[in-house]
Amino acid sequence: MKRQFLLTVIIVSTSVAAWGQTIRVNPTGVNVNASNATTVFLTFGRLTNHRPAEAYWCGDLIPAAPDLGQRCDPATIFGSLPARYDLSRRSGDQGFTDIMSIPPSVARRAYQSAVNGDEGRFFYVRHFVNTAGGPDEYVAVTCRLTGGGAHVPLALTDVKLSFTPDQSVIFIKSGASLPPVSAQITYNGTGRLVGRWEVVMPGEELPTEQDLLTEGTLPIEERPRQRRYTQISRFNLFLPPTGRTILPGPDPSRLPRLLEGAYLILLRIEASDDKEADTNLAEVGVGPGIVHSGAVAGFPLPALRYYVGIDRDQMNDQVILLRPADNAALPAGRLLEFAWSGTAGHFFQLEITDIAGQPVLSALLPSEARSYRVPSWLAEKIQNGQIAPELRWRITVFDQQSHEISSTTWRPFRFSL
Repeated sequence: MKRQFLLTVIIVSTSVAAWGQTIRVNPTGVNVNASNATTVFLTFGRLTNHRPAEAYWCGDLIPAAPDLGQRCDPATIFGSLPARYDLSRRSGDQGFTDIMSIPPSVARRAYQSAVNGDEGRFFYVRHFVNTAGGPDEYVAVTCRLTGGGAHVPLALTDVKLSFTPDQSVIFIKSGASLPPVSAQITYNGTGRLVGRWEVVMPGEELPTEQDLLTEGTLPIEERPRQRRYTQISRFNLFLPPTGRTILPGPDPSRLPRLLEGAYLILLRIEASDDKEADTNLAEVGVGPGIVHSGAVAGFPLPALRYYVGIDRDQMNDQVILLRPADNAALPAGRLLEFAWSGTAGHFFQLEITDIAGQPVLSALLPSEARSYRVPSWLAEKIQNGQIAPELRWRITVFDQQSHEISSTTWRPFRFSL
């Protein structure tokens, strides 16, 4: 028999008066899914002489003295924010945007704690290091367990794009018809899903990771900077609090297919007006008012690829570098992912060097690999000036006996510091 919980809203006092803190957060408390992932848009301010550090989820708080605020009780920690989910960034006037992506494992631990008699809530605590020699600060947000329905921020927790029947890549002749496209979306909350379908044409610069984020995931000043491509159609539909939907794609007859080459179909999700997902910049002193962040997501949205005038056998006979694009300018401090089309049954070596040819990174990858995410230390060393921001990469192909078959040309890219 299922246990029923009477959930009480408990907001931990993190007021400036109580703790002498300068950093505040909005919202201070949110409803979260008790059985699945949850993503919430948070704004911290004002970070005068502070650097954001680690973030934890926990069941109880203890005083952070001699630092300011309250930190997690080490005996009740449920987990830490994984690096792959950390989309936080500086924002506006001494502000800091944090996309709190709660993994299902943390939600399950909090739920089990509630089953065992604890209160139906837990905490997210962000640590800020004082770079001027003063005390560090810890800022807590209360997470209240709910069913993931109407009173949880509208957030996408998983998106899968495919052609019908289920295929992720299509090869067609010039002018031939394409099958229908759809998006299977898993979400929390309820509200309107607003957005558009776009196509990246052959030869156009490929989207960056920031371009593939939903608009509601970005600070308000960065939203207009997302690169836009050829728009095919728009959509605006209501998502009931059921957690799953299938979004029909654009009319296949409107998808371009005359030029030979590789095309990308992009799902672009715009920020919607969702009260549960709002953050008040005025409350934390970094802006004039409310920012709408409905349809936030803690990951870049996937893209669908189709090839015109290139058959599958031809693709299997060569390696084509996909991303990052030639001479791409990438945001510093982000995890970088390389992708390529490959020759089945062969091994790959990814090489990264500086422009002078000095090795930076080399990785030997299995035959099924078609992408590789570099370790976080690469971006950290570039930010610290240990590695030049102008780099290049290539893929070398090896057969089963480790004999080199071919190599792609070097493709330059750089980090924007």
